[in-house]
Amino acid sequence: MEKLLADIPWAVLLIACLTIGLAPFHPPHIWEKLQMLFKGELVRPLDWFDFFLHGTPWFLLIAKALFLLKGRS
Repeated sequence: MEKLLADIPWAVLLIACLTIGLAPFHPPHIWEKLQMLFKGELVRPLDWFDFFLHGTPWFLLIAKALFLLKGRS
């Protein structure tokens, strides 16, 4: 996993987070899905697909940052 993340440029992850990760922009779709998840309302397959689609860039960005910080320790 660390090798895969190292191969993805930071710019690509940032652009993916700002486009796919936030679209539609008012309000950000990922924010709506996170609220649904915490309320227990994320039950339909389409909602889970949206959550996965819009959350993946954020997950990859956070994972890449954590691996970078771990490597510096």
